[in-house]
Amino acid sequence: MDLGLTDRVYVLTGASRGLGYATAECLVADGARVVLSGRDADAVATAVRRLGGPERAVGIAADLADETTAERLVGAAHEHFGRLDGALISVGGPPPGSAASISDEQWRVSFETVFLGTVRAVRAIVAALPHGGAVALVLSTSARGPLPGLGISNGLRPGLVGVAKDVADEYGPRGVRVVGLLPGRIMTDRNRELFAATGDPERARADAEAGIPLRRVGEPAEFGRVAAFVLSPAASYLTGLTVPVDGGALRGL
Repeated sequence: MDLGLTDRVYVLTGASRGLGYATAECLVADGARVVLSGRDADAVATAVRRLGGPERAVGIAADLADETTAERLVGAAHEHFGRLDGALISVGGPPPGSAASISDEQWRVSFETVFLGTVRAVRAIVAALPHGGAVALVLSTSARGPLPGLGISNGLRPGLVGVAKDVADEYGPRGVRVVGLLPGRIMTDRNRELFAATGDPERARADAEAGIPLRRVGEPAEFGRVAAFVLSPAASYLTGLTVPVDGGALRGL
C-alpha cells in the first residue's frame, strides 16, 4: 500500500533515538523528509547522517521546555524543504517514582517539559498545517491505566489525551488530524533504564513479557511503522483517538 508520504515533510521532536528516530526512519524510507530535534546536538547530527543527510533530514538541538522550540522547528521545515505536513511530538519520560513520593520540584519540571512543552508544540504546529496535515503525540499506555512506579506519567499522560482530543475537535473542520499513540513495553533506552532500576533487568523483562499477550517486548520499528501510517494520508479518516502499540497489554475494550 502506498502511504502517500513522498516529498511530504514532518517535524519530529525527541527523535535523535528511540521511538522518534524509529518513526523518522519509516517516514524517510517511504519518501518523506524530516526535521528532527533533540537536546543532544551530537546525537541529532548523527541521526541526520544516518537518515541520509540534508536531502532527507535536518536537525536542531532544542528542548521542548524552551518556548521558542516549536516555532523554530516549523521555520526549519519551511526553510529547508518548503512545506510542513505534520509532526510527531515526543518528550523523554519523566523520572520514576510513586506520585506520593515525588517532590514538588520534580512535578514542576515534568509539567513544564512533558505537559506544557507538548501543548505548546501542538499549538504552534497545528496552526501551521495545511488541510490534510496530521500531528501524533507519543504518550504512554499509562494514559489508560496507571503503571506502577511511574506516578508523574500516570498523572500527566491522561491530561494530554484530553488535550489531543480537544485540539482534534477544534482543527478537524480545517482537515487537520490529531492522534495519540500509546506505546507499551518497547525496547528503547527508557525501558532498559526502567528494567535496570529494578536490580534484576532480566527478571524484570521476563515479568513484563508475561503480561503481554504476544509474550515479548516490542521493537522500536514496530512503533515507527504505526506512527508513520497514522501521520500519512493513508490514515486520513483517523483523528481524535488513541492507538495502543503494546502487544495487547492493555485490557480495556
